Amino acid sequence: MKLVVQIRLLPTLVQVAALEATLHACNEAATWVSGVAFDKGVKRPFALRGHTYGEVRARWGLGAQAAQH
Repeated sequence: MKLVVQIRLLPTLVQVAALEATLHACNEAATWVSGVAFDKGVKRPFALRGHTYGEVRARWGLGAQAAQH
């Protein structure tokens, strides 16, 4: 059984800036990862992670969870 709860976030201005920066970093990283997948012909997520994970973490400063997704 799943329970779904709708909440409303009320971030401060500093938190808004951090969220926006993270969103832009994730979008840029996803675009780059897509290009790597196309260039290398990699279709499986786990295999693609091996080609991109370290670079995503280093280049965009994303955490492990964001870098994997």
